[in-house]
Amino acid sequence: MTTPSAVDLLGRKQELARLAEVVDAAAHRSTSLLLLGGPGIGKSSLLRATVRLGQDAGHRVLGITGVEAEAELPFAGLHQLLRPIQRSMPQLPPVQRDALRAAFGTADGPAPEPFLIALAAFNLLTTVAIEKPIVIVLDDAHWLDDPTHDALAFVARRLGEQRIAFIAAARDGYPGPLMDAGLPTLTVTGLADEPAARLLDAHASDLDPAVRAEILEQSLGNPLALVELPAAWQARSGTTLELPLTARLERAFAGRVALLRPPARDLLLVMSVAHRGDTAELLAATARLTGAPIGDDVLQEAIAARLVDTDPPAEGRIRLHHPLVRSGVTQAESLTRRQAAHASLAAVLHNDPYRRAWHRAMSIVGPDDEVADELAANVEVSLARGAAGRAVAELERAAQLTTDPARRSHRLLLAAQHAFALGQAETVSRLVDEATRNHLDELGWARVEWLREIFHDGTPGDPVRVQELCLVAHKAHAAGDLDLALNLLLGAGLRCWWADTGSAARAHCATAIRQLPDAVHDPRWVAALACAEPVLEAVTVTQLLSEPRWADETDGDRLRLLGIAAHAIGDTERAADLLDRAQTTLRDTGQLGLLLHVQGIYNHILVELGQFAKASVVVAEAARLAEQTRQPVWTAGALSTGGRLIAFQGDPERAMQMAEQATRLAGRLNDQLCAAVLASGAAHLAAGRYQEGFDTHARIFDPNDPAYHWREPFAGVGTMAESAVGAGRITEARRILAELEQTARITPAPLLHTHLGYARAVLAEDADAEPLYRTALAMNLTRWPFVRARLQLAYGEWLLRHDRPDEARDELRSSAGTLHDIGAEPWARRASEALDATA
Repeated sequence: MTTPSAVDLLGRKQELARLAEVVDAAAHRSTSLLLLGGPGIGKSSLLRATVRLGQDAGHRVLGITGVEAEAELPFAGLHQLLRPIQRSMPQLPPVQRDALRAAFGTADGPAPEPFLIALAAFNLLTTVAIEKPIVIVLDDAHWLDDPTHDALAFVARRLGEQRIAFIAAARDGYPGPLMDAGLPTLTVTGLADEPAARLLDAHASDLDPAVRAEILEQSLGNPLALVELPAAWQARSGTTLELPLTARLERAFAGRVALLRPPARDLLLVMSVAHRGDTAELLAATARLTGAPIGDDVLQEAIAARLVDTDPPAEGRIRLHHPLVRSGVTQAESLTRRQAAHASLAAVLHNDPYRRAWHRAMSIVGPDDEVADELAANVEVSLARGAAGRAVAELERAAQLTTDPARRSHRLLLAAQHAFALGQAETVSRLVDEATRNHLDELGWARVEWLREIFHDGTPGDPVRVQELCLVAHKAHAAGDLDLALNLLLGAGLRCWWADTGSAARAHCATAIRQLPDAVHDPRWVAALACAEPVLEAVTVTQLLSEPRWADETDGDRLRLLGIAAHAIGDTERAADLLDRAQTTLRDTGQLGLLLHVQGIYNHILVELGQFAKASVVVAEAARLAEQTRQPVWTAGALSTGGRLIAFQGDPERAMQMAEQATRLAGRLNDQLCAAVLASGAAHLAAGRYQEGFDTHARIFDPNDPAYHWREPFAGVGTMAESAVGAGRITEARRILAELEQTARITPAPLLHTHLGYARAVLAEDADAEPLYRTALAMNLTRWPFVRARLQLAYGEWLLRHDRPDEARDELRSSAGTLHDIGAEPWARRASEALDATA
């Protein structure tokens, strides 16, 4: 076992022991730990000790440090982390290998999907860990660039039996994916009195006793404060003690900067606004800022003042000693001086137009179209590297520098569109509001409507809004932007699906979609029509989905849309096939955001088709993705579907709890409320509470109930009928069935017709039941084992009641076997009991 005693850190025995445990465990399995604490509290020292522990254990150590000024450089941190193991990249699948290379700027290609890059990073690390355990050490994780942060959070959440120790340190109070990944946490606090005094004496043994006592009191055991405050104490202002500790440390660093000669101060300013620490570039930029050559003595002066550190010589890089140096410098310098530093950097970055454009843009005040165009040209590069966050910042700054109001608005709306892709609702709202203060043409206003729609929080359904979206879509189409028109129509169709817009709005939406016949073979057109009118347009959508053109479709998003369309019209088997293909493709390509949408529907379909084991896996993954991406609608869906599933499997009380949770999250969305009621109804049915089961099911067939949905209740027809039989409320159930028979004449939905076959038989008059059972059993139920087994169970019980045990035995034996196989235990027990009665 690695012994923490090999590392001498005052007052950190317990922390070192915990870190040693994490490092040692990597020899057999993955472990993780997140260190949290304030600035200067000693996290970096603990991580340096961890590096030595990992090296002593014979593990491969990979480490990076987040830098505030590099937070806008896409995948800079991930590139640095994986650089030592890039030789293993050829072992990755080609699509993942190409994604990493594109993200790191070492290969051309389309903009990689961030989740694909994260998946590639995970697979690269786990591949290398087979050879030797890995210790990943991340310092100042809160300042990693956003794409790296997201990717490493993805990795941290998925470490299973891999031989990887994942250890990160971050400041308290900084949100982010890694801090929200659920890692075990170790809070690093200040040193106790005795080790704090020893540390202070080791760095300032000649302090006046009164000053020594004051520093010990003010430092709160913060190691950085104990080291840095003595040097600045004598020159402190009268307000020093009134500042919070972080501000005092910044003041301490800034005070030390003030003691340097002007060239060294200029070097620190350049380093503080730079995005990288390449020594030659930084010294050249400093020379331009200073107006004189910069010798090695300037760099050595900054190093001697403990304000600058050098990386290993082979790297040719320098860095600020502590992040608080940067904040201390930039707060002390004027805007004019910071702009001059940016200008100096831009002047020396001849071979790096990407970084040069940013520094030029930050060096000026007022509009400049040339600089704005140069910066806007960076966006394509940023997107190609998978850095939508960087693209948003570039477009917003370019808009600020643009003189033409129309172009300014266009850039702001493009920035909002990329912010939407990142899920940044507040940023989208801010950018859209700013864009609308400028001139907008018809397409500009159409894009505003779409951006407002995708993050809308207005009345669910809202028929007026549906009509507005359709109108704007046709304006976009007339202006030549079919893509935007389809996005708007899909948004309108989804509004019709999720909540009750009324029949007039649904009809209006369907008509608007049909008025774009040139897009009939676009999956968005098909999905929009299916969601808007899932019953009345089912025949048209079925015909479109049946075309051979989709047989060879490989695009995951297009398959997703086609699967949504099939599900909307109740074509369950086709939806299962399309969504299965979609989820496989989306997972392979790392598009986990879209994968969640697929799984949110696919899990429901798997339950319908009686694939309970597979449904359990998909429900669990969907719930996890919904939580990670903070999408309560999909969390509600996973709870509803999961509740219905475990009710069928025999845990009705837990199912009821999940249904109640789903109801709270569903708000006023009819679709989600209906799904939650289906779960509650299944729970009552599984528990034998037939009266409650029928009352619950009846809600989803009542147009006046908030849980009513014009298509979703198809899934509850069979369980409603079964509850009615148990409760003796067959007459009421037959009234519901009569209305559904009218609907069945309009739509070919297999979901409805399959469940109607069951319901007709179990609700029939005794004299009419047998032919209806035989007709239902003659349907092709190969992919509906739960429905078929329940039919056989009900028919077997009917045969027993009519004193025909020999015939009943075959039906009940088949039913019991299937129900046991799929895991429908309450029904399996009932079938077994009925089978025993045939003996």
